[in-house]
Amino acid sequence: MNSYDITLLILLPTLLIACTPFAGSWLVRVLEGEIPSGLRWLGKIERSLYNLIGVAPEAEMTWKEYAVALLCFNAVGCGLLAVMLMCQGVLPLNPQGLAGLSPALAINTAVSFTTNTNWQAYSGENTLSYFSQMLGLGVQNFLSAATGIAVLAALARGLRNAGAEALGNFWADLKRATLYVLIPLSFVLALVLVSQGVVMSFDGYAHVRTLEGAPQVIPLGPAASQVAIKQIGTNGGGFFGANSAHPFENPTPLSHFLQLFAILLLPAACVDAFGRMTKAHKHAWALLLVMGCLLATAVGLSLYAETHPPAAMGEIARALPMEGKETRHGVVASVVWAQATTAASSGSTNAAHGSLSPLSGGIATLNMLVGEIVFGGVGSGLYGMVMMVVLTVFLAGLMVGRTPEYLGKKIESREVCLAAVAVLLPCGLVLAGCVASFCTSAGGAAIGSHGPHAVTEVLYAWASLVNNNGSAIGSLDAGAPFYLWAGSFAMIAGRFLVIVPVLMFAGGMAGKRHAAASSGTFPTDGALFSALLAGMILIIAALTYFPALTIGPVLEHLLAAAGRTF
Repeated sequence: MNSYDITLLILLPTLLIACTPFAGSWLVRVLEGEIPSGLRWLGKIERSLYNLIGVAPEAEMTWKEYAVALLCFNAVGCGLLAVMLMCQGVLPLNPQGLAGLSPALAINTAVSFTTNTNWQAYSGENTLSYFSQMLGLGVQNFLSAATGIAVLAALARGLRNAGAEALGNFWADLKRATLYVLIPLSFVLALVLVSQGVVMSFDGYAHVRTLEGAPQVIPLGPAASQVAIKQIGTNGGGFFGANSAHPFENPTPLSHFLQLFAILLLPAACVDAFGRMTKAHKHAWALLLVMGCLLATAVGLSLYAETHPPAAMGEIARALPMEGKETRHGVVASVVWAQATTAASSGSTNAAHGSLSPLSGGIATLNMLVGEIVFGGVGSGLYGMVMMVVLTVFLAGLMVGRTPEYLGKKIESREVCLAAVAVLLPCGLVLAGCVASFCTSAGGAAIGSHGPHAVTEVLYAWASLVNNNGSAIGSLDAGAPFYLWAGSFAMIAGRFLVIVPVLMFAGGMAGKRHAAASSGTFPTDGALFSALLAGMILIIAALTYFPALTIGPVLEHLLAAAGRTF
């Protein structure tokens, strides 16, 4: 390890813990309608938007109204983005004269960015114009993240309110999260990234000659503004094909650290905000403790696996740790990024995930398989974790023979069923996708590896699609028709078939009265609860995915120890 590696491992968690309460407090004030003092001039824009669409921000919505507004808004946005991408060739800000996308690729990309997945079946600098990147994908980067924050706010209100089924107003939550949280943070980060050398230009690509005299095309573009929201909104889609390994997206150690910090900041702040909105701050920090311990364990195991290649590989073992890594970042920074981006539903990459050691790649896959609830996406990681909490308190209630309670409200069969759907439906989608990949000729043709690494490749892809991560192992043909169409369905189902049960849960809980705590109430802010929650997360992952993980990364690790690679 060098000094940067040590600084990264110490400073990243320290700064995250220090900044989370401030970011969480800011988020709560915004969601409750309080405009930050330095941003009050944006209030005119907010009011103009309400007038434009004819919405009264103070009008409360039931869970059905909230869900309908959310689904309709995202459906319209997805459709408009798909049309924009197909018509790219006749739209402005296209100095390279790039043609419009095919319908399959345009629909897949539109679905990808609308669902906060950012699965990229294309290379940005070779496929998309500046117009498509900024007004197409960039806008959805903001709105998909704001949608996750809105669902978080609705869930918190459902647990806080008593006797009324109102969950707030979707349009107000969406606009406030965008105007007062995502845009200001992205603006500040973009300015810093420009100072570090991230390109921000509207010129056409530069045509130069190398020292050897060979012609070379250097891609340019308004990358800094897109990279900022890509990281802050846990979107992950790279402006350039190499994503955050590209020197024009991630040129310096400082830009690397700030982007990595940005991936984790708002997901952690959402947990703190949830505690403040529900008046259960200790419970929220118990959730953060579980998330932090799981992520730290993943990073520690991955670092060990990457820095201790199998001795049976002989001389080649010396080169294995750096294989697939960007030399500017090194092994430690690449491993920390890989685990953070798969735990936080970001999907941005600074190294080739297919080149991770079998165990390190398996742990990154497991981060997604558990539903990306270890911090997770902006808002989505928190409401996914709450569904796990509901199952945990239900299990605790069974053990003591009492009706389970969560934050002072009874958890009954309806709530348990909804939580089970939200947790287990993605599991079924992932496994069904893997079966289809291996049992159909179209799915098999897209697989670029063989042996157990092929299992890891496919399992990783479906975990990424269903859980809205967006990263992939490079040997997979992400642009194959099978993944364009089946992947689009998986991304939609993985996003909205989880959001709807969460909103149903929130609506049902909002109508219940709070019950006074008694000697039999199971506290959800102590060490026992934290241990039970972590156990529930691992048990669900182990029972559901153990066979697939065994014939994938685990088998590959055992064979690598014997000197065989794939």
